[in-house]
Amino acid sequence: MDLGLTGRTVFVTGPAKGMGAAITAAFASEGCRLALAGRDLDAIAPVADAARAGGADVVVLGCDIESPDSVERAAAKTMSRYGRIDVLVNVAGGSGPVGTPSWQTSPAEFEQIVRLNMNGCFHTMRAVLPGMIEQRYGKIVNVGGTFGLRGRAGRMSYSASKWGLRGITKSTALEVGQYNINVNLVAPGMVDGERFRSKVVPDAMRRHQCSEQEAVDRHAAEYALRRISADRDVANACLFLASDVSRQITGIDLPVDGGWAAL
Repeated sequence: MDLGLTGRTVFVTGPAKGMGAAITAAFASEGCRLALAGRDLDAIAPVADAARAGGADVVVLGCDIESPDSVERAAAKTMSRYGRIDVLVNVAGGSGPVGTPSWQTSPAEFEQIVRLNMNGCFHTMRAVLPGMIEQRYGKIVNVGGTFGLRGRAGRMSYSASKWGLRGITKSTALEVGQYNINVNLVAPGMVDGERFRSKVVPDAMRRHQCSEQEAVDRHAAEYALRRISADRDVANACLFLASDVSRQITGIDLPVDGGWAAL
């Protein structure tokens, strides 16, 4: 199926690794023009180089999503180069404390992850929406998480931030639908990668006194499909919601979790 994304300008936050790198590669393979925004330009460079090697037009932008001014500058540079922003994919975010109960979470830890996961998406949406409204076209895909759909013990701060992002997504979808702009959220479950292996799995190993593989298997057993998601699964969902194939879908939470949050 032709997703009709060729030539679209896609602004991606958090493109340097994991899901962000997979999402960047997926849009590059569809013939999109890419604006890759993040703080660590050295980490973004190989992702950008790989996209260019495949023929994509790519600009790399220094951007701190917690700073409204930084985000505004990155959006303005994208507009200057490409003349428009068609798609915004908000991948950048953090995981916050893992395995820490709410009463042991410090105010600083809570505020940091809420600020990053909620304010960051608010700043980028605020920066790109005026242009999308003017051109009467836009697709926004926010990457949330299934713990923002069902909650999770030991992940209160992260869960709170992703619940909040759902509210941002749904309210904005209602506001901008009249301008032919779709705003949706992809909610990954556990995704096998650096964060899963370095934070989630070790926490499970400590709690259950088990091996790494047993910890992975425990997580997989919670899902209907009995497997952990891969980066490409999240990337494919983002492609779908950024394309006109999903033109009549807005304001949704799309779990990509092998069957957990919605079952």
